[in-house]
Amino acid sequence: MNDADAYGVMEAQYIRRHHRHEPRENQCTSALVKHIRAPVHLVWSLVRRFDQPQRYKPFVSRCVVNGDLGIGSVREVNVRSGLPATTSTERLELLDDEEHILGIKIVGGDHRLRNYSSIMTVHPEIIDGRPGTLVIESFVVDVPEGNTRDETCYFVQALIRCNLKSLADVSERMAVQDRTEPINRYG
Repeated sequence: MNDADAYGVMEAQYIRRHHRHEPRENQCTSALVKHIRAPVHLVWSLVRRFDQPQRYKPFVSRCVVNGDLGIGSVREVNVRSGLPATTSTERLELLDDEEHILGIKIVGGDHRLRNYSSIMTVHPEIIDGRPGTLVIESFVVDVPEGNTRDETCYFVQALIRCNLKSLADVSERMAVQDRTEPINRYG
């Protein structure tokens, strides 16, 4: 199956353009797509906040950033109980506000995601006649000892799907609030 079969034509083009990972023999990689019924500026306002992943990532309980939020900044993330981890140390690799691209690499923590890096892109689209957003998140990660490539990909995809669903829920709530709040013309 080629990209155009697994994804729509636009998704496949964005994946080829922005989500090129070159997995080594002991790694797996995948890309996930989510269509969100909220405009790009709202979705990007959540995604780009390297210092506040807990605003939409349900497994993050706390985040502390070392650095100025520029490329190379590092965040210490506390993970909620229920996952096989309690902390993750992540470095900001790419932040492009024009193209709406965020790249992160995990550089430490007490989990099994070694050599993990992800790219997230946010693209405008129209959904049912309204401004919407296409979000694509891709990753590459080592397959841990004792796991298969399929098991590893399935686990990471499940986490990303959960995060993308939460991103959609939060963004769509914000979009509804934007449409229903009266405009204050005097302040």
